[in-house]
Amino acid sequence: MPIDELWAILRDFNSHALWHPAVAASAIEAQEAADQVGAVRSFRLKDGSRIREQLLFLSDLKRTFGYCILEAPALLRDYVAVVRLRPVTSENSCFWDWRASFNPPDAERDRLTRFVRDDIIEAGFAGMREFLRSGRTVDLRQAMTAPAARAGAEAVEIVLTRYGGPEVLQPRIARIKEPGAGEARIRQTAVGVNFIDVYCRRGSFDLVAPGGVLGMEAAGVVESVGANITNIRPGDRVAYACAPPGAYASMRTMRADFLVRLPEALAEVDAAGLLLKGMTAGFLLHDVAQARPGSTILVHAAAGGVGQILCRWAKALGATVIGTTSSEAKTQPARSAGCDAVLVYGDEDLVTAVRRLTSGRGVDIVYDAVGRDTFEQSVACLAPRGHLVSFGQASGDVGAHSIDRLASRSATLSRPNYVHYTDTPEKIRAQSDRLFEALKGGAVVAARPRTFSLAQAAQAHAELEGRRTTGSLVLIP
Repeated sequence: MPIDELWAILRDFNSHALWHPAVAASAIEAQEAADQVGAVRSFRLKDGSRIREQLLFLSDLKRTFGYCILEAPALLRDYVAVVRLRPVTSENSCFWDWRASFNPPDAERDRLTRFVRDDIIEAGFAGMREFLRSGRTVDLRQAMTAPAARAGAEAVEIVLTRYGGPEVLQPRIARIKEPGAGEARIRQTAVGVNFIDVYCRRGSFDLVAPGGVLGMEAAGVVESVGANITNIRPGDRVAYACAPPGAYASMRTMRADFLVRLPEALAEVDAAGLLLKGMTAGFLLHDVAQARPGSTILVHAAAGGVGQILCRWAKALGATVIGTTSSEAKTQPARSAGCDAVLVYGDEDLVTAVRRLTSGRGVDIVYDAVGRDTFEQSVACLAPRGHLVSFGQASGDVGAHSIDRLASRSATLSRPNYVHYTDTPEKIRAQSDRLFEALKGGAVVAARPRTFSLAQAAQAHAELEGRRTTGSLVLIP
């Protein structure tokens, strides 16, 4: 391994959240520097366990540091570890020596020895090798020798290099500022991928200029806060789903009053796949066009992230739900989400099928996230005084249409914008509280999302645009 690059990473006592596969989130307590002897890192493993460790010594000259465990759920009594890099050639390579000693009870000695060897040390070696191969260390030495980075403020971001296809998303190392008054810095553990990110990447929406960072949704742990913060504190598990974009990162500083604390039962990876889509479904069903007992609704892309939540929640409200999917393989997720009937594009004329299922009447509401390819059919599927909610354009902009088509059914057309329902802390609390109540009552289910590493953001976009996904997609920093 290259010794300078590796030491730049390891000397940051908080960097293991970037590369160790068992670590979900980490923060340095008391806002101390991440290379300050005596600093305590409090972190959470992906199984939910929490651990506190203290930096005992650090030497840049000898490229070595040591730490001990202060608190841990395992019986790791008197645990002390030493990490040392040893140069072996004239080409900047090295051995990485990581050793630990502890005093386990005799009955647990073999199990805990294997745990430390395999799940901590060997897994850490493997994670670091993958991290170095991933390309996430671009310009890392320069970034991590800066004062702010030494304080634990380094992050991996996915930058929009230009408008275009998924390939325009590229990783970079950035320095994340200390939180000012009213702000919080979050060590992000999961980042939601949504179609609004695709629109921004293409340039269809002007929310992110080239050189900026995509993403409206993430979850993680509060690392530090600025002045005048009352709603959260360091160590809290939080999430957000709002403008401005910038979520495709391992760390972020943003307005604290836009953050919501997560229910204890909701994992961060699930929250990052749920919050934006769930709040979208909430305002579509309750604020834009209310699904009521006895109403019949049509949900396009019923197997998608928003689609599955819409279907299940509408069913819980008493509506009859017809879903559409792009393939036969996606019909089962749609049915599991509560659809009374599922139609596959191309198997049968959509309007004919909907009229057949509704005894010729049509549906009361159409929720259409597809756009250009389905708009005309959506209008034709409406019952008298029906309501078309066009809230997405996965297949492209719907273009210009005469409103005369609507008059034949006294129909209503809405084109809601997510930002207008989430642009204040009060609106975010109202939408998230309603979502969490629905989650608690079973009307909404936090399904486990499909995950990609943060460095695989381009691949996630390609899968989403290619309609090769069901449910939610999440990036793991």
